[in-house]
Amino acid sequence: MIPFVRDITFEYGVCDRLTPMIRRVVANNPGPFTFRGTGTYIIGNGEVAVIDPGPDMDDHLEAILAATAGERISHIFVTHNHMDHSPLSRPLAARTGAVIYACAQQGLATESEVRMEAGDDRVFRPDVGLCDGGVFKGGDWTIEAIPTPGHTSNHICYALLEENALFSGDHIMGWSTTVISPPDGDMGDYFASLERIKARSFATLWPTHGPPVTEPAPFVQAYIDHRRAREGQILAALASGQTRIKAMVPVLYKDVDSRLHAAAAHSVMAHIIQLVKEGRVLCEGPPGLDSDFRPAA
Repeated sequence: MIPFVRDITFEYGVCDRLTPMIRRVVANNPGPFTFRGTGTYIIGNGEVAVIDPGPDMDDHLEAILAATAGERISHIFVTHNHMDHSPLSRPLAARTGAVIYACAQQGLATESEVRMEAGDDRVFRPDVGLCDGGVFKGGDWTIEAIPTPGHTSNHICYALLEENALFSGDHIMGWSTTVISPPDGDMGDYFASLERIKARSFATLWPTHGPPVTEPAPFVQAYIDHRRAREGQILAALASGQTRIKAMVPVLYKDVDSRLHAAAAHSVMAHIIQLVKEGRVLCEGPPGLDSDFRPAA
């Protein structure tokens, strides 16, 4: 069972000092996918970096600028191009002269795809692409970009090497599991990315939404175990004759807010697509939300 952490104390628009090198300002955009809102992180002192500027909200922009008054924002790092993470990067860069860094690869989407969270920021383009990762140095900080596809194909986590801390975006969150929504989200990639982060033994995880995870090793393992357990539940449902995703979701997610069931259906589809790739589940034609599935012999 995942040991979720949901207690977080803050005031919208107020910059809180979290560690000697980390500050946070939370945007006033709470919701079923953003929890209490987007946490924008300010790294370092003097010459600083900003991670996930968040939604394009004038009051949030002014709060970030007020929090860094007398300092220089040199780098803006974005975990992925969802509307609650990336849109404010360009207005912030225009006001500060900072350079925007992210994976420039555009995620896959279709017109029929149910929009999750706040949707995709389709116009987002970084100044510098870092899909293959990289290391960046500021006045008193060193940030390593770590590719972590899964939630999206272009998701990047950022490690603050001086504190052995990871800014995990939506890859790992303390308050909830992460939505994996095909065609851009990929469950096989997600499992591999979880293992990659687990192997790094970070001291703290700072998700973009919610409080930090202060015991990452058992938490990440619980995330992996939860996904494997869900995989087993899906196989059991198929074996019992539930052949369609929309019939499985109310049963598998009976204890989850019904507002999240559409997102849950996409995560189930991501699991099944991976099981089809592995030859453990069969499907006539390309797998989709309305497809019929059955377990392989």
